[in-house]
Order: sequence, then C-alpha cells, then structure tokens
Amino acid sequence: MKALPSRIGRPLPLQATVEVCDNSGAKLLKIVAVKGHKTVRGRVPAAGIGDFVLASVKKGKLELRKTVVPAIIVRQRKEFRRADGMRVQFEDNAAVVLKDDKGNPKGTLFKGPIAKEVAERWPAVAKVASMIL
Repeated sequence: MKALPSRIGRPLPLQATVEVCDNSGAKLLKIVAVKGHKTVRGRVPAAGIGDFVLASVKKGKLELRKTVVPAIIVRQRKEFRRADGMRVQFEDNAAVVLKDDKGNPKGTLFKGPIAKEVAERWPAVAKVASMIL
C-alpha cells in the first residue's frame, strides 16, 4: 500500500454511515474499525479517502446484511488539499466493498467518480473504476 501525497483529513469517525458505490449487493455501511490507524488513548479512530475499514452492512441483500465486510473509502464530503494546491470535495461519502484484504473489489461496476489518491494506493480498485477524478 502506497503512502498518500495529499493532506487528507479524516472526517468519518467510527459509527459513521457511508453509501456503497458498487454492485456488490450492499447499499449502506456503518464503519466499525479503521485498519492501520494509530491514535492517542481515548481518541475515536476516523477514516478518510483511501483508508481500509471494516464495516457492517446496514442495508442491502439479505445474505450480506448484518455481516462485517472489508471496504475502502473512495469519496468524502469534507474537502482535502492535493499536493499541487487544488482542493477536492465530493457530493457524498462512499465506499467500495472488497472480496479480501488484498484490495480486490467485490463489485464489477462503480457508480460515480473515484478519487485519484485511491487509484494510486489501490491498483485493483483503479482497474474497475470508470471515472477517476
């Protein structure tokens, strides 16, 4: 996994709900854990673009509901600053459900744009993405 060159804030704390932008069968996820995120004692872990999270499926197909799935955050509403000075923000918070911990997406079609930082960090997600912003 590659480091991010941008200064990305982490606006999605634990228990935040995010939409799913692929055709994996899940519709709404609730963030349960943020993998690889270090915090001080007592601080709630939070996720931002490109972060690997474990999430519980709240809405979607019956076989997926109430299960914990790995996911990657691909869009966030809170603006972030890229290394070239451009500020980027999206209309919604969205994630992509993964098959395994290696970064292979479960869905075969993504709705909406994917951040460039995610495409650089997770090449398997970039292959499926139709629009990279």
